[in-house]
Amino acid sequence: MASLEQLTPNASVRGILPDGLVTVVSVTWFGSAALELTYKAADGKVGSVLLYRDDEPRLELVEHGRPWSFDGDGALFRLVSEAQRIHLAHLFDPLLAVHSSNVRPLPHQITAVYQEMLPRQPLRFLLADDPGAGKTIMAGLLMKELIARGDLQRCLVVCPGSLAEQWQDELWSRFQLPFEILTNDKLEASRTGNWFLENNMVVARLDKLSRNEDLQQKLAAPDCRWDLIVCDEAHKLSATFFGGEVKYTKRYRLGQLLSTLTRHFLLMTATPHNGKEEDFQLFMALLDGDRFEGRFRDGVHTATVDDLMRRMTKESLLTFEGTPLFPERIAYTVPYRLSDQEAALYKAVTDYVREEFNRAEALQNEKRAGTVGFALTILQRRLASSPEAIYQSLHRRRERLEKKLREMEVLQRGGQVDVPVSTAGPMLDADDVADLDEAPDDEVEEAEEEILDQATAARTIVELKAEIQTLTRLEELATAVKRSGVDRKWQELSNLLSEIFTAAAVVNHVAEPKPHGSGDIPKPVPSPRQKLVIFTEHRDTLNYLLAQVSRLQGRSSAIRVIHGGMGREERLKAQEAFKHDPDVQILIATDAAGEGINLQRAHLMVNYDLPWNPNRLEQRFGRIHRIGQTEVCHLWNLVAEETREGDVYRRLLEKLEEARRALGGQVFDVLGKLVFEGRPLRDLLIDAIRYGERPEVRARLTQVVEQALDRRQLQDLLEDRALSPDSMDVSEVRRIREDMERAEARRLQPHYIKAFFVEAFRRLGGTIREREAERFEISNVPNSVRARDRLIGVREVISPRYERAVFEKALIAPAGQPPAAFLCPGHPLLEATLDLTLERHRDLLRRGTVLVDDNDLGTQPRVLFYLEHAIWDASQLASGERRTISKRMLYVEIDASGEARHLQYAPYLDYRPLREGEPGLEDILRRPECAWVDRHVEAKAVGHAVAHVVPEHLAEVRDRKLGLLEKTEAAVKERLVKEITYWDNRANQLQIQEQAGKVNAKLNSGEARKRADALQGRLEKRLAEIKLERQISPLPPVILGGLLVVPRGLIASMTGERGADATTAVDTQAAAARARAIVMEIERNLGFEPEDVELKKVGYDVESRVPGTGRLRFIEVKGRMAEADHFTVTKNEILTALNKPEDFVLAIVEFLNEHEHRVHYVREPFSRSGITTDFNGASVNFPLAEMIARGSIPS
Repeated sequence: MASLEQLTPNASVRGILPDGLVTVVSVTWFGSAALELTYKAADGKVGSVLLYRDDEPRLELVEHGRPWSFDGDGALFRLVSEAQRIHLAHLFDPLLAVHSSNVRPLPHQITAVYQEMLPRQPLRFLLADDPGAGKTIMAGLLMKELIARGDLQRCLVVCPGSLAEQWQDELWSRFQLPFEILTNDKLEASRTGNWFLENNMVVARLDKLSRNEDLQQKLAAPDCRWDLIVCDEAHKLSATFFGGEVKYTKRYRLGQLLSTLTRHFLLMTATPHNGKEEDFQLFMALLDGDRFEGRFRDGVHTATVDDLMRRMTKESLLTFEGTPLFPERIAYTVPYRLSDQEAALYKAVTDYVREEFNRAEALQNEKRAGTVGFALTILQRRLASSPEAIYQSLHRRRERLEKKLREMEVLQRGGQVDVPVSTAGPMLDADDVADLDEAPDDEVEEAEEEILDQATAARTIVELKAEIQTLTRLEELATAVKRSGVDRKWQELSNLLSEIFTAAAVVNHVAEPKPHGSGDIPKPVPSPRQKLVIFTEHRDTLNYLLAQVSRLQGRSSAIRVIHGGMGREERLKAQEAFKHDPDVQILIATDAAGEGINLQRAHLMVNYDLPWNPNRLEQRFGRIHRIGQTEVCHLWNLVAEETREGDVYRRLLEKLEEARRALGGQVFDVLGKLVFEGRPLRDLLIDAIRYGERPEVRARLTQVVEQALDRRQLQDLLEDRALSPDSMDVSEVRRIREDMERAEARRLQPHYIKAFFVEAFRRLGGTIREREAERFEISNVPNSVRARDRLIGVREVISPRYERAVFEKALIAPAGQPPAAFLCPGHPLLEATLDLTLERHRDLLRRGTVLVDDNDLGTQPRVLFYLEHAIWDASQLASGERRTISKRMLYVEIDASGEARHLQYAPYLDYRPLREGEPGLEDILRRPECAWVDRHVEAKAVGHAVAHVVPEHLAEVRDRKLGLLEKTEAAVKERLVKEITYWDNRANQLQIQEQAGKVNAKLNSGEARKRADALQGRLEKRLAEIKLERQISPLPPVILGGLLVVPRGLIASMTGERGADATTAVDTQAAAARARAIVMEIERNLGFEPEDVELKKVGYDVESRVPGTGRLRFIEVKGRMAEADHFTVTKNEILTALNKPEDFVLAIVEFLNEHEHRVHYVREPFSRSGITTDFNGASVNFPLAEMIARGSIPS
């Protein structure tokens, strides 16, 4: 209990705030029974409160006159210090998301997340790397990092329907992020009527949102703000300029809405630019409407986008070894000639299709004509697919039309005159057909079946009977082809399969390696162990091929299939079997496998059917040409000779191969952008079918194809594809690798996290035991921990028990073992444990404690302070507080001379609490060596941070932030000023016309003036916002905690313990420095580039660079006399060695005399030592002779 009179400036008081100490700033009395207390909390915030006499019982004066009592429990102090560090894990582990996720990122993924996206606050960004670059991984890493920073609770992923399950699976399996997919059932079961408010992690299908205005209203509810919205395949949100007008699609309108609902907005697409600058600027307006305001006018509106987007093409992506990430790829054309019967069937069906097209055009009904036309193209494509596909299609179509005929005849017999042919089913216009080109495979299959079986150009019963007779004849021809057993297309595939899988050709054959991309690419070496993907467009053909290939291979178990009619689990099983079962060699798939499924286990592919949308061709090839592919990718395209559409496609593929030889494999990445005189390939193929008998049409089609694939035209497309391409040279890759190696050596996951959690969880009453090697069973989670999750949890709830939990990501799901929960930053069980530990014991940090440094034989104590430093701008959050844009936490150590030293990471872990029998706190503080420990010590630590740490931090943040703001401000000014000028001039022109009696029906001068005024208002508002963001200022460093570090030598002198001599295991500074110098010289002689980092206290003494690789060696140096019996290793040194076992070296320098020595390098020194990584240990003594015996000559 403290009296009000004891509350004087600088006093430390408990009882003002519920969770910690405050420091008294000033006191104002009101009479003798009440006062106003102004205080500073532990986080540096100033507050005030009125206190009365009856408040005295809850007040406790921790220390009067001295800022630190140092009387806290040492073991608990170390625990809460580590809780504070893990709570701010992103400040200590620069690649926290990488180390706590089940991913192995590549250089371009690291730079995207940690250099491009995370520094931007708020994030408005377009990630436009090429297909297969792993954009989902980049998005997942971004989410994990934002969650760790407390900047992400609510996240919405919007993606095409076919990718929703893949997003959910990837985010859970790789990042342990539990996203829910929006479905109708969940909407109906919503407790509040707005499902979005009830779920913080959501995956929603793009078209489900864009087509449903009710859902959009729920999204836009006032309480439904999101922290991050990610739009995958974001090019689908685009609007277009056509005929001088902007065509805003429903998807684009959705994009505009989403942009207003979130602080962070990330668009992801590999095809952001369709070749039209005006469309691209409309698309970029989703990120910043001010910078891309108004209609694009060539020559007037130019815009740089390098600060809003990152684009890396496949050719610029490198591995950490500096080699190209993606192998070469090549396509072959495999022509085949139809048999006489097949040719007769082809001619008959093509004639039918052509005649029906003509009849459909005569309907003068755009939607019905479009629907019939779509049905006829399906029929033509199935004709080219297989005898089975065309037979089944003709058979089903005839049966459905006969059913329709019977219904019409019944109506006619009932007395109805002129019974029209019904048009039940979906009706499609040109836009609908274009949408189906990009739709998921199962949706396309469903639409095709419904339309093919029903759509007809027949208008009367007579016309319908005539069409049925034609279909009957065609069905008979198809039946004859089936029964003949002659299928030239299958024969070509059969020959190809025999060639690919024949083992004889590989006996005693060793392929000579060739430089990447040089010369002609050799064909694949035949092997029975290769894996092949066969793509077809139709389910009937898939079933046909399954039977045929099974007979050829002699076993159906070697084959798997994927099609749109399969459920999610079935697809995953087929995919996993193909990827991991060596006996499964062939995958036969429709385009369901071309959407979001990764098949890089195979490097061979056959297009049994060629899609009429080249983008599908690009997507299919992209399934095997992905990250992780190590082989040259080979693609075979089967094309029928002497068929109208086959001739067009063959010429296209020939020109494509010519382009590949000239421009490289990147030509395959622009197939989806090919335009044939402004028309899609589908229209060219229809022209070939309808008019291909005319020589002038054939000549024109050939010319159009050649122009579309002209080398200069393709070069332009490649340049458009590159936009403002980012590149990555080998030196940058090496720099990134060095940073990653350092971060991995110091990572918190798994060892630091495990040591903390096991100790803290047990102190909270939890039960945890090791069940298998490094896999734990948590049999009891206390109610206090589970209740805490309900207060702070934003993800899945905490379970009462966990059968298995791990801290090492490689052990989440080892082969043959049940999966385990991964306890890492962000997991609710770890977060609740951290939160409870901090709440109960945070005040210990401000009270301080005494810890002993067993490695220091001196007698001079030191004081270690924990400081937090933040930088903010003048923008305000919704709460009214200024926005923090960067934060750091550091450890500053002060010695008796007043010298301050900035230490890295967790120095307190290398110190131990006072033991029983050692001098107590008061005895230590009365020693003359501690006389300098007064109230001014804290000011020295803050002064050091203000003089050295804050300016460096501020300069780094300011330079980066102001650079981005300058670009934004210039772009906003340029665009909006031009638009204001345009509308001002337009208003003046309209006013003159109106005065002359010429009134514009669409626009008057007043409306134009209002538009200019509104834009002026927007400009002023945006410039004011940028001005606030420019006002970047540092907050004063805040002391979070502190401790007195007592050397072991001082304890020894107080207890009368015998001092150390030269044969003991404790380093002397001179011996340590001499040992490091010896090791540095050895490293230089070995060709490495060493650096002494001992003063940084990072867990090792020497960092040695491997020239030209980006790899680092981490060397801990111990210098000992030959007669010494042991040496000491600290906790941080041990855990660093465990973090980097392959690259950590323990260098023991054995001093024989003043001039002679022996050096021993010990690899993986602590892996076989039997030591534990429990939290309470601070250092371990090792027998010197035993460790030397494990060593070897330096290398």
